[in-house]
Amino acid sequence: MSGTIAIVTGASRGLGAALARNLAGSARQLITVSRNSDQQTQRLAEASGCQHVHYGHDLSDVQHIEAAALGIFAQLDQTADQYLLINNAGSLGPVAQYDTLDDAHAISSTFNLNVTSAMLLTTALLRATRALSADVRVVNISSGAGRSPTAGWGVYCATKAALDMYTRVARLEAPHARLVSLAPGVIDTTMQATIRSGNTDDFPDLARFNAMNETGVLRSPQAVAENVIRYINSEHFASKELDDIRQYSQ
Repeated sequence: MSGTIAIVTGASRGLGAALARNLAGSARQLITVSRNSDQQTQRLAEASGCQHVHYGHDLSDVQHIEAAALGIFAQLDQTADQYLLINNAGSLGPVAQYDTLDDAHAISSTFNLNVTSAMLLTTALLRATRALSADVRVVNISSGAGRSPTAGWGVYCATKAALDMYTRVARLEAPHARLVSLAPGVIDTTMQATIRSGNTDDFPDLARFNAMNETGVLRSPQAVAENVIRYINSEHFASKELDDIRQYSQ
């Protein structure tokens, strides 16, 4: 057997769903991890002959993260030509400045979803493939927020900065794989709607995000997913530790 085994987290909506739907038409096996399954992904997989396996885990919960890593990689098919992990699951988390940022559970859950899940799933993949001759690729979906501070986004910025640094460290530790932390740009998702529903006391930059929505700057999840897949299959993939898909957009 050959082909690609692709794993996508946060695959029930937004960019994650768009990535999973794209890969359902080309991968030999697609593994999705999210609290809810996406029926369109399943239908596309069935139509193309792709084996689709869904794990219904909440990756903001450490026990669910561990269960996902164990469930996926304990029985990972080791006959593929390529293994692709896209750590897309993420949340904006609490939007608050220092004087009101006091919800420890919300902060912890956001770090679990945005960072811990990516670290543990990546580690599990690297361990499972280190003795194989296959092409191993990891894409950690980051954000410009991890590279440029934004008032009110202390938690989100910190998690994406942590994800960036983890990617850089993993590249040093695992020469058998290629890893990149990739910023996807601004996308028309529920996260953007959440941002626009806030207030300027917590998020002073609110007007700029409202303007992006009103002027049509936000890109669709499908368009961004297509660019990400092209990038993954291109000569540019992982040429940089930290990259931005907007440099390769068509």
